Amino acid sequence: MHLAVSLLSAAAEAQPGSGLDFAGLARLVQKAETAGLDMVLVADSAPAAGGDGPNGQMPFEATTLLAALATVTSRIGLVAAASTIAHQPYNLARRFASLDIISHGRIGWHAAMAPNSREAANFSRPEGFSPENFRRRAEEYIGIVQGLWRGWDADALLFDQAGGRFHDPEKMRVLDHKGAYFSVRGPLNVARSPQDAPVLVLSGLPEPDLDIAVRMADVILVDEASVERAKARFSDLKRRIAACGRDAHSARVLMTIALDGTTPPTASADSLEELFRSKSCDGFNILIPPQAGAVDNFSDRVLPELRRRGLFRLDYEGTTLRSHLGLAGGGHQ
Repeated sequence: MHLAVSLLSAAAEAQPGSGLDFAGLARLVQKAETAGLDMVLVADSAPAAGGDGPNGQMPFEATTLLAALATVTSRIGLVAAASTIAHQPYNLARRFASLDIISHGRIGWHAAMAPNSREAANFSRPEGFSPENFRRRAEEYIGIVQGLWRGWDADALLFDQAGGRFHDPEKMRVLDHKGAYFSVRGPLNVARSPQDAPVLVLSGLPEPDLDIAVRMADVILVDEASVERAKARFSDLKRRIAACGRDAHSARVLMTIALDGTTPPTASADSLEELFRSKSCDGFNILIPPQAGAVDNFSDRVLPELRRRGLFRLDYEGTTLRSHLGLAGGGHQ
């Protein structure tokens, strides 16, 4: 069973002074690391205040927060949401590649697939995007980012001062992408990821976007559903992944679930065990409110019960996020 926790997902509902400072967030992530969880997901949003919807206040820009969290943790995976609207793909690929090197291979990018017209209005697109244009643009964008991450072979950079060779040109690939929405030459001027490429997480997927996810994602987040619906969806996603020519186990499907802190630990463990053993998912993304003690309730009460039942490993078995998730890539040492 793979386990992640989502922080800041309830930030839009948080009140000023609720304790969403860096020290508090760092303590939550360190607690999750001590518990041995696979990864922490940090939400982000950049809508303007006012308008016709809730203002998604976030205490920090997510990739900046990840850079700071990487310095106060050493094992847990760190995943940040970043919009395909708010960044150019080259800049985003470079930023996550840099974060992955800084963290020694523990980084993931959560590319939200839901268009946000208020966010688009902040980035020179006041008219927003039609659903079809947003989908096609997002797919092209993600393909560019992944292509840039794979622009260098693992042994391409030589740093050979005596021989005057920075890299082996035979092991460098120029992306030279020219598409409907972007033109990107590449390659990145950042070395290859310690885990070959940062982990790509996709969520919020309507039916037309599922084909994008099964072709490109390493982790697919799905919403909570009944056991029977979850089983059918899990089986369908695995079938689609295999139909794309990928190993069905090359992407993990995690069910996002909010555990009620008032539910007895045994009942929470029962619920997770039923969903997992019924082959409804590869694990869970637990929604955690950004409050002191929120991770404690799960790690100190529910997690020991899952371990007692043999559902979750005792400790990290690798060094990278891909190794935590059992995905192919570097860092399985």
